[in-house]
Amino acid sequence: MSNDWIDISIPVRPGMAIWPGNPGVQLERSQCLHDGDVCNVSRLELGTHTGTHVDGINHFIKGGRGIDAAPLETFIGPARVVEVSSTKEIRLRDFDQSVIKSGQRILFKTANSRRELHRRPFQEDFVCLSKEVAAWLAEMKVPCVGVDYLSVGGFEGNVVEVHHILLGHGIFAVEGLVLTGIDPGWYDFICLPIRLVDGDAGLARAVIRKREAVS
Repeated sequence: MSNDWIDISIPVRPGMAIWPGNPGVQLERSQCLHDGDVCNVSRLELGTHTGTHVDGINHFIKGGRGIDAAPLETFIGPARVVEVSSTKEIRLRDFDQSVIKSGQRILFKTANSRRELHRRPFQEDFVCLSKEVAAWLAEMKVPCVGVDYLSVGGFEGNVVEVHHILLGHGIFAVEGLVLTGIDPGWYDFICLPIRLVDGDAGLARAVIRKREAVS
C-alpha cells in the first residue's frame, strides 16, 4: 500500500471554470508586506460551489441539512474509483456493478478527467450521472458519490432530477474532483468541506491514497 497522498482537488484561482451564473473568484490584497503592512492578508470572494466542493442536502432539498451538519465519517474512509468510457451520461451498463457493495463510497472517473476539463473555461458537454445511476446509488445506500466535474447532473439536462434523487436520499455529492492519471481501484479518501453554517455547499480539499481492496 502506498503512503503517498494525491491531491485530487481543483486549485482555486481567479479565472477558473465556474458554473454559469455562479459568482466568480475574486482575490485581492487588503494588507500587503510590499506596501509596508506587517503581514499579507487577502480578501476572497467566491461562490459556495466553486471548484472541488460538497453539496449540502439543502442545495436542492427544502429543509435539508446544511453542509455543517454533514457527518465527518461520510468523507473519510475507503472509496472506489470507477472508470467509465461514457461520453455523455453514465449508464448502469457502463461499469461493473457487481464489484460495488452497499454503503461504499464511489468516485467516477470519466472523459472529464481524461480531457482535463478543470483546466479549461466552463464546458457544457461534460459527462454526468444518468437518473438511473443516481437511483441505483440510492438503492446501494452510498454515503457519498464523487464526480470529476462541477455537477453530478448535466448542464441544461438532468441536473435538477439527479440532485433530487441523490440529495433526497441523503447522499452527499462531491463535485469537482480531478482524477486525471488516477487508476481505477480502491483508495483511502479524505474530503472535508468547510464548516459553513447552514451552507448549501462547502469548498473542500480532497486527497486519496492507494490501498488494498476492501473485503
